[in-house]
Amino acid sequence: MRVFSLLVMVFASVTAAGAANTSTCAACHGLKGVSVNPAWPNLAGQGKDYLVKQLLAFKNGERKDPLMGPVAAVLSEADIESIAEYYSKLSGGR
Repeated sequence: MRVFSLLVMVFASVTAAGAANTSTCAACHGLKGVSVNPAWPNLAGQGKDYLVKQLLAFKNGERKDPLMGPVAAVLSEADIESIAEYYSKLSGGR
């Protein structure tokens, strides 16, 4: 039971960290990762590894976009991990 409680606490802190870092994302991708515009992809329910890969590609300049490039450039790898974890746990995006 103690292990389960510890896992719940760790997951909650990772999810909270991800949620705290998503205010910029929400402007285009919606508060819960469901896009407000069909031109921007939904993030809710996307795979964590996929989201990490895309954010790193924007951060490193491998993927170009005038909006996402500057946003990703200021994210740390820990931020990227927590944001990807957060959105991967949400439903309703696909």
